[in-house]
Amino acid sequence: MQFTTPVTLPGNGPDISHTSRIMLVGSCFADNIGKRLQDRKFNICTNPFGVQYNPLSIATVLKRVFYGETFTENSCEIFEHGGMWHSIMHHSAFSQSSREKLLSVINQELIKAHNMAQGCDTVVLTFGTAYTYRRKSDGIVAGNCHKLPAGCFTRSLLGIEEICERLQGVMQRIMALNPEVKFLFTVSPIRHLRDGAHDNQKSKATLLLAIDRIAEAMPQNTAYFPSYEIMMDELRDYRFYADDMLHPSAKAIEYIWECFDKCYFNDATRALNAKTGEIARGLAHRPFDPQSQGYIRFMEQLLQKIEAIEKEHPYIDFENEKRQCNILLNR
Repeated sequence: MQFTTPVTLPGNGPDISHTSRIMLVGSCFADNIGKRLQDRKFNICTNPFGVQYNPLSIATVLKRVFYGETFTENSCEIFEHGGMWHSIMHHSAFSQSSREKLLSVINQELIKAHNMAQGCDTVVLTFGTAYTYRRKSDGIVAGNCHKLPAGCFTRSLLGIEEICERLQGVMQRIMALNPEVKFLFTVSPIRHLRDGAHDNQKSKATLLLAIDRIAEAMPQNTAYFPSYEIMMDELRDYRFYADDMLHPSAKAIEYIWECFDKCYFNDATRALNAKTGEIARGLAHRPFDPQSQGYIRFMEQLLQKIEAIEKEHPYIDFENEKRQCNILLNR
């Protein structure tokens, strides 16, 4: 008996390996996939401005990162509110107690992302909503509203043409720098029910249609991963949702990750994932007695496994993991 509606996984898309340079920008679903890639030692940069939900903010992040456009004290995105300094383009995790500190933090992350973006071969874009909040004073689309009064913004649903025009313009600029870059689109399975059930469906439909149109216009450089469809059809049962009934549960995210694995990794990459994943799990383990001989042997064996992987794959950076092992071994 068949108890789910299987989603056919795409046969095209980037061939992702540990030699790939990958940038992920978008909703917290991008963070979820990015965390799994990071744990398996892929070369990635995830959300250098923090989580972004709408396509226009995502396009702005891409443009600034790939061109290295830093912020200054005169940047209109920078403002003070509630005793803290914020950037309307950044998540509140970047907010600081002074303008100088804020500029230092956001520009450091931007420059690091810019350096990573040079030679980037895969860009993963996860759209969350087609609704935007434009600041009335200057029309800037907010990446984060930072709890400013609702009256400061105009809420609107993006049109398909506007999304396509903005994204394709930025994509073409990036392709001029790197013609081989691949853009992998996905729509976040997280439901934005603050918009209402009907408006959430309108929003997701707008995103899907815009992505489809971009893919038709740029077929050689784009692909689509159906994370939204997997959640809506294969995992439609509420047991696959977190307690808020909006976000996918850990089990659902793991299932979607397995689908991602099937689409974009070859056998050699999966074999290496198994090894690097074992290292991540080993370092996450917390023993009852960290001074026991058994745990010391366990950490020494973990170091040996790291060194074996480094010898075979010298392009993978394990410096943080080796440092962590040596700290736990009191070396």
